[in-house]
Amino acid sequence: MKTPKNDVYTVSRLNGEVRQLLEGQLGRIWLNAEISNFAAPGSGHWYLTLKDNFSQIRCAMFKGRNQAVTFRPANGQQVLVKGNISVYEPRGDYQLIIESMLPAGDGLLAQQYEALKMKLAAEGLFATDTKRPLPANIQKIGVVTSPTGAAIRDILHVLARRDSSIEVIIYPTPVQGTDAAKSICDAIHLANSRAEVDVLLVTRGGGSLEDLWSFNDEGLAHTIYNSGIPVVSAVGHEVDMTISDYVADLRAPTPSAGAELLSKDADNKAQKLLAQLSRLKQAWQHYQLKKQSQVQTVEHRLQKQDPQRRLQMYEQTFDEMQLRLQQAMQTKLHAHTLKQQNLSNRLANQSPQHRLTLETQRLSYLSAKLNDAMDDKLKMSEQRLAHRAQQLETVSPLATLSRGYSITLTGEGKVVQEASDTNIGDTLTTRLRDGNVTSTVIEVSKYS
Repeated sequence: MKTPKNDVYTVSRLNGEVRQLLEGQLGRIWLNAEISNFAAPGSGHWYLTLKDNFSQIRCAMFKGRNQAVTFRPANGQQVLVKGNISVYEPRGDYQLIIESMLPAGDGLLAQQYEALKMKLAAEGLFATDTKRPLPANIQKIGVVTSPTGAAIRDILHVLARRDSSIEVIIYPTPVQGTDAAKSICDAIHLANSRAEVDVLLVTRGGGSLEDLWSFNDEGLAHTIYNSGIPVVSAVGHEVDMTISDYVADLRAPTPSAGAELLSKDADNKAQKLLAQLSRLKQAWQHYQLKKQSQVQTVEHRLQKQDPQRRLQMYEQTFDEMQLRLQQAMQTKLHAHTLKQQNLSNRLANQSPQHRLTLETQRLSYLSAKLNDAMDDKLKMSEQRLAHRAQQLETVSPLATLSRGYSITLTGEGKVVQEASDTNIGDTLTTRLRDGNVTSTVIEVSKYS
């Protein structure tokens, strides 16, 4: 069977088309996982593996993106990342090109916040043409907040200073915790059912993202949007932006600023200026959201043909080869180190110095053994000598002399044993225990 030429793929062509397919179909995704195999070569790029209990995926985060990360990733750390699925063509592995990275706790909240913001913007809840103007002559203000917080004290202080004629009705509600969002919704519904105020100020003081999370609730956003009474949102500090700020008819940067917006000064110019400035900020934020969505769409289309992606792939290939080279060098160095240690040990075992040390130890041992043997031999000889001396002493003539006996010698030195051995006139020497006695024979007689 003949195969059409254009149906035969090369590996490079296949991997390239798979990459375009993955990038075109999935696009940008969020991923919550644990870091492993983290590497940061000298190029400044990051390479890592993200995993859960059952699977893993290789990832790359290039230095143009990772410079915005406010922490140093570590193996075992749980993170939330945003990126695009792609294929590393030289190896045929699919991977995630990471654009942003956050610690898992903060990251999940930030991702939920961004997702809800985009969803509500698409639904038209932030549109400037749906914003209602504030009443021209505000006589009663309803404040939806905690009755014991610092926000209500600041609001009352500002209103008393600027326009003490304004009546304030507080709709008490918790502004933090799991049930706070529902309680705030109930308070807004209550204010609408009573219809006793001209405007609602939904507010609380500053705090962390978790503290302000009740004001990022989708149900609260729809409640504010559907309120029959105009709503001013004044949550946190000026840098804090919540979903309620986007959907409200007017946003004030702080609770005190909200009170100033809703009260009149001497000629009311400052109030109008603040209101116009707030509406301008809201319109600009809405415009930014729309443009951000358009930019993301264009970015997604450009990613398929982006030459930088090809350059990043080459950089990744270079980094991978560099890491493999470093690992190979470390492995080779380790092997040579072990070999050198083995040869050093073998050389040490065959070293003359080693053998000389052994022979010196052996000589010292034999010398000590010889000295011990000589001492033992000398002691045994001394003992034998003493024994022989004792035996000799037993039969020695000197011992006999010490018992009172004597020995008589002729002038020629012969021992006189019998009387016939002497003649009258011979000179004899008698040896006693303590000396000699010389005598002359004057008579010789024999026992019969």
